[in-house]
Amino acid sequence: MRIYIYRGGEKLVGKSGVGQAIRQQEACLRRAKIPVTDRWTADVSAVHINTVLPDSVAAALAARLRGRKVIWYGHSTKEDFRRSFRGSDLLAPLFRRWITFCYGLGDVVLTPTEYARDLLTGYGLKPPVYSISNGVDTTWFHPDPSLRASFRRRYGMKEGERCVISVGHTIARKGLPDFLELAGRMPDVRFLWFGWTDPRLLPAGTRVAMAAAPANVRFPGFVDRERLREAYCGADVFAFMSHEETEGIVVLEALACGIPTVVRDIPVYQRWLRHGENIYKSSNLDGFQRNVMGLLDGSLPDLTAEGRKVAEARSLEAVGEHLREIYRREHILPGPRASLPARRAAYGK
Repeated sequence: MRIYIYRGGEKLVGKSGVGQAIRQQEACLRRAKIPVTDRWTADVSAVHINTVLPDSVAAALAARLRGRKVIWYGHSTKEDFRRSFRGSDLLAPLFRRWITFCYGLGDVVLTPTEYARDLLTGYGLKPPVYSISNGVDTTWFHPDPSLRASFRRRYGMKEGERCVISVGHTIARKGLPDFLELAGRMPDVRFLWFGWTDPRLLPAGTRVAMAAAPANVRFPGFVDRERLREAYCGADVFAFMSHEETEGIVVLEALACGIPTVVRDIPVYQRWLRHGENIYKSSNLDGFQRNVMGLLDGSLPDLTAEGRKVAEARSLEAVGEHLREIYRREHILPGPRASLPARRAAYGK
């Protein structure tokens, strides 16, 4: 029996967290020794769908005609659609209706966190909804002090110059305006934002803010995973100021690489990231400034070892085994039904 990972729409989402999640699903399954394919074959038992495009609906219906199970990943919610692209706030109610229809075509819905699961079940979905991390490749993303020098050379940093980074689409929902304001408050620190969004999709206010960014801000754009790992290992602080997430793969990558990390104190992190234990949280700009400065000057304790443990609990191997448990529970793969509460305990939920 094989799992078919449907890749329709991957070109559109390839540079987003959804694109990363698609690639990681295949890696998770392979590490769990569960056969995968990227096309329909006679031995396919289920199809993974990650996007909510019209072709995804067609793929789900085709699976049902073949008598195959549909596993739909709930990466998107109405809440994280808002404050994203031009017109997204106006379209958010319609987007909720659309994704509810899409996810409702699944036999199983998977979503990255218990917070996201609560949102989706609140939409009235009929299929069972499980929370399962997108995971992180902890063999690739790991602390490597040797990358610090190459990172600093690449971006022309002077000896002793400090650097704060963030990663994601250049949109308001990801906290870009706050990142720019924080940089303006800390002119002696370099700020780099890794990620790119087609400017045609951005509201005018976002484009104006980026054009007027402080002199200490740089936008390297979308970079490959080698450059991204170099940034995590070479910068001094990772500040993720996003207002809404279903998980945040980049947070897991940062924790895996051992960079001191500050996130916004939002509901998605309440059950598995603990302020002052494995990460720092801030609820407003003043808090971000205080925590970032505390990490830069060494006045705050180093939590990176505990942060790495959070990432290790969500390694691709761990997520692959969790997928196997769900498949067995939903009769997608043969075998005994495993204890899902035990796995949730391992995730710290």
